[in-house]
Amino acid sequence: MKLLLIFLISTIGGVAAAEHFHSFILGLSIATLAVGCCHWFAFRTTKYPQLAMLMLVLGLFAKITVTITGVIISMNAELISSPFIFAVSYLFFSIIATYLWFKIKDAKISKPLLKKYLKTA
Repeated sequence: MKLLLIFLISTIGGVAAAEHFHSFILGLSIATLAVGCCHWFAFRTTKYPQLAMLMLVLGLFAKITVTITGVIISMNAELISSPFIFAVSYLFFSIIATYLWFKIKDAKISKPLLKKYLKTA
């Protein structure tokens, strides 16, 4: 149900922003790429627990770097026609991408645990 709601809101947002479609798509792509880079850095496994905070900070800086670079390149190429549509799209898809990344991560973690507990029961 949640995925259907996400798809429905995304489609409605795309139709509503049809005049500024480039801004909408850039918000989607930059947000998804930024959240993916942040997630990749922040949740890497390491043998040293002391590096956990460093990895979280690296994830934050990766997200900021990807966002700033994407916006600068888009502004230089004059692809962002509506900063408001871009900002709303970026915010929405940043939240959605974060939700989906954590959903995928939770599914990957829970399957091995489920198998482990089913074998012992």
